[in-house]
Amino acid sequence: SKALSCWLVLNLYFLFAENSCETMPLDFVFVIDSSRSIRPEDYEKVKTFIINLLQFLDVGHNATRVGLLQYGSVVQPEFSLNTYYSKAEVKEAVRNMSHLATGTMTGLAIQYTMEVALTEEQGARPLSLQIPRIAMIVTDGRPQDTVEEIAAQAKQAGIQIFAIGVGRVEMKTLKAIGSEPHSEHVHLVANFSQMETLISVFKSKLCSDMCKVVDHQCQHICVNSPASYRCKCRKGYVLNSDGKTCSRCLDGVMDLVFVIDGSKSLGPANFELVKQFVNSIVDSLNISRTGTHVGLIQFSTKVRTEFTLSRHTTGQDIKRAVNQMQYMGRGSMTGSALRHMFQFSFSEKEGGRSNIPRVCVVFTDGRSQDDVSEWASKAKNSGVTIYALGVGKAIEQELREIASEPSEMHLYYAEDFKKMGEITQKLKSRICKGTLPADENMCRCENIILFQNQVTEQLKNLAQSNILLLLVAPFSP
Repeated sequence: SKALSCWLVLNLYFLFAENSCETMPLDFVFVIDSSRSIRPEDYEKVKTFIINLLQFLDVGHNATRVGLLQYGSVVQPEFSLNTYYSKAEVKEAVRNMSHLATGTMTGLAIQYTMEVALTEEQGARPLSLQIPRIAMIVTDGRPQDTVEEIAAQAKQAGIQIFAIGVGRVEMKTLKAIGSEPHSEHVHLVANFSQMETLISVFKSKLCSDMCKVVDHQCQHICVNSPASYRCKCRKGYVLNSDGKTCSRCLDGVMDLVFVIDGSKSLGPANFELVKQFVNSIVDSLNISRTGTHVGLIQFSTKVRTEFTLSRHTTGQDIKRAVNQMQYMGRGSMTGSALRHMFQFSFSEKEGGRSNIPRVCVVFTDGRSQDDVSEWASKAKNSGVTIYALGVGKAIEQELREIASEPSEMHLYYAEDFKKMGEITQKLKSRICKGTLPADENMCRCENIILFQNQVTEQLKNLAQSNILLLLVAPFSP
């Protein structure tokens, strides 16, 4: 009997060892197609697949959190990431799901996953903790809505998407949904019975230490995520656009775009003074191929790109381009200029870089002939820090709508700089409370503060020497 007991213990041990693995904490949401095209017996197979997959996840409050939603014509959340913290509870909730048997609104489900299911309010950990956010989408048919754009937005927001297609799903659709590389994130099986063949595939993805099995080439730190990895930098560094190498924060690197008013109310003489101001700022920046990049657009009745972020890589070239600008001298469509800045100026096509602070300086001398709030808000919500510099007849309310919050730190129209030290401290506190990882936040802090100090010094110098015929200081609230 002792021998039998030992045999049972050993077999149970090896069975447990075979079906479990040490996985990193994840925020994991199942997104399940519950359309009418799925037969009841196949719906049960999907539930079995989920339950079998759960054996490889270490479910818990400080481990992997699991949520699930199913969709047909509408999205029906079954449980969120903060509903259950034990594997047994999650399995029971899966068993109790009921088939919706309606349409196939896959795009709507992806949107809900991004905007609701994988948010902190629903139990996702803060981005600063760098816990992978995973969505596993299982579908059996052609979506009744579009998926390409919303899936791209979800992936851009940092969600890693696995797309599992069953039966007649087009591979093109699955690739539009799933993350890259598609060989790791996109799977198509002929029927629901074959879903079980994916269990071993996902066990490998969830249990593998990708940093050990691939040549990751991360300069500092390699961080695992299911079927993938990402590079991370040590404190005091920020990840470069290649996703592998790191740069010191204090290099003052940023992507800076000037938006310059060229309307007739400014006048040719003052336009030359604005060019001097731009060049004085350029003189104080670390311009290089790997350092700060500068772009500039001029606006009047129309918007004209003078040069993009990728055009020049030396301060001398930028200053030469600024000096060669021709004054437009017509209307004042500030809103159109802000739209152009938001849609194009920081794009990858024009030289915008990922993980680099984006800063915009808007220089205007009067009331805009179109609305400024919409595009300024979109730019700020996308992470662009906007400074509004008012000249002459510029309207306070418009400048407030353009400038980043708090406007007192990003809006200039007078000549009192006594509170600049206090403003700098408030700015640092505000930026550092963002949602970026801590090391990137610190870089963003240092770079923006460095830039703010440079702008302040140049404005002070220009005002003291009467170069600019304008007032330059924060508006009083």
